[in-house]
Amino acid sequence: MLDNSLAEPWSFPPLGRTAAPVREQVVAALRQAILDFQLKPGQRLVERELIESMGVSRTTVREALSVLTSEGLVAVVPQRGAHVAAPSLDDAEDLYDVRASLESLVVRRFVERATDEQVARLSSTVDGMAALLERESPEDEDDYSAVEIREFLAAKDVFYDVLVEGAQSASLTQLLESIQARVRVLRVTSLATRHRLPAVVTEMREIVAAIAARNSDRAARLLTEHIETAARLALRTLRDNA
Repeated sequence: MLDNSLAEPWSFPPLGRTAAPVREQVVAALRQAILDFQLKPGQRLVERELIESMGVSRTTVREALSVLTSEGLVAVVPQRGAHVAAPSLDDAEDLYDVRASLESLVVRRFVERATDEQVARLSSTVDGMAALLERESPEDEDDYSAVEIREFLAAKDVFYDVLVEGAQSASLTQLLESIQARVRVLRVTSLATRHRLPAVVTEMREIVAAIAARNSDRAARLLTEHIETAARLALRTLRDNA
């Protein structure tokens, strides 16, 4: 069921005076709000409200929504308008399968091509994830807050930035970027429980250890297992909420 648009406590950032065209600024602001879960799956995106909130034209809003629709972040329902996309079970399964295949190949290329300095940086990103968990989340809470999950995802994104950089493959980078935004919408559902984030840090450390040993088979297998675990948790949540 679709939520009631922008009634949520969130406001659009003011559009800056930058060299980027206004449409690109609107696309970027909406995309970031979706990826940060400030605009949630299923939430309606009413043109009039977007126009008033962002101070832009109807044409600009429609063009921005069209771009986000092509990225799979927004869906348009005839007679009901646009809303933040909520992937179906089938879509989610396909996205995770594609992600596992692509990322296992990326990690193999990283093992083959990355420098020792890049391996060290990759290890440091996992240290950053661990440090984030040490300073957050009181012990008496069952789950992580949305803010904590967003911060953890941002730290994990740095891991992937280094991984892709070290893989040195423009083709793989482009393919990953084409699905990462849609996958990110699912990632929060696999990280919400208290035990999962520490487990992710442990899994990332094991992957980095295999990479540092230049064992591409083990690194690819561990990364695939990590994604399969995330998929099981995310798909279970989607089924429970169906």
